[in-house]
Amino acid sequence: MNARTPETVSRLRKDYYDRIGADSMTPLWEVLGALVPPQPRSPALPHHWKYADVRASVMEAGSLISAAEAERRVLILENPALRGQSCITQSMYAGLQLIMPGEVAPAHRHTQTALRLVLDGEGAYTAVDGERTTMRRGDFIITPAWTWHDHGNLGGEPVVWLDGLDIPLVRFLDAGFAEKGEDEYQAVSRPEGDALARYGANMVPVDFYQEPAEPTKVFVYPWARTIASLKAIAAGKPDPHFGHKQRYVNPATGRSPMPTMAAFSQLIPAGFETRPYRCTDGTVYVCLAGSAEANVEGRSYKLQENDVMVVPSWHSLQFRAGPETVLFSYSDRPVQQALGLWREHRA
Repeated sequence: MNARTPETVSRLRKDYYDRIGADSMTPLWEVLGALVPPQPRSPALPHHWKYADVRASVMEAGSLISAAEAERRVLILENPALRGQSCITQSMYAGLQLIMPGEVAPAHRHTQTALRLVLDGEGAYTAVDGERTTMRRGDFIITPAWTWHDHGNLGGEPVVWLDGLDIPLVRFLDAGFAEKGEDEYQAVSRPEGDALARYGANMVPVDFYQEPAEPTKVFVYPWARTIASLKAIAAGKPDPHFGHKQRYVNPATGRSPMPTMAAFSQLIPAGFETRPYRCTDGTVYVCLAGSAEANVEGRSYKLQENDVMVVPSWHSLQFRAGPETVLFSYSDRPVQQALGLWREHRA
């Protein structure tokens, strides 16, 4: 009886794999551990973009290409482990958009949902389906899927905001469509503040009903309201893992303002250190006020105002505030929750 040697077995298996490969098949047992891991193993890396360091590059783009030429003058924040894929996590996109005085970023629409977080400068606006909103620092603005939107700068200084989109997710689903507007910008059909008054004051029009998956009609969440809410609740005891953290909602449904992305704001009291926390939704953070040290899986990042940081899925995270600190964040949590996949762990 001839026993097979390990070398013989290895050769026979390789020959077998080569033969079935010709029929576009591969053995599950060779890849099962990677396909069904014991816990998430994100290929993305934690990373920190210091706004003070990258601002000059953002401004330089303004002298190289116009907003009209570029359609959207944006520097993409690419995860260093996912270069060339235009994503900050495997499901989300982030970029820094610049619009110079007198410019218009022309009207278009697409099936990708977008959020804007204003970081730097004054005088710009975003228009969504015929209503403009003035962009002020810290404002959280949404352009829901397939809504016409354009941007303009009526002021005298450059304006920069963070773009967050579900581009990688839509790309994965092969569900992306886009359309350019016939005109450079939309005609104004509603006064500024109409959507916030109509849908964002604990009232909705009497005949208005909305499906849970539909995006919010409130497309701007002003920084003044956000910070007032956080300051008001900060008199209470902070949560050990978050400080004082709120999630943005669609006032008509109580769900996320966007079907594919969640957004949050949190206030961490001066000197407060949060306990370790991890969750399955990779998250993008922006420091809007104060400064904090973030510890991600043992690595330290010092966040200053306007800095951006990405924390991949299932990475342990702690914050220690210097002065009182306010952070904005967004993630793909609604998708994970809808599919029954989302998990968290509070140490």
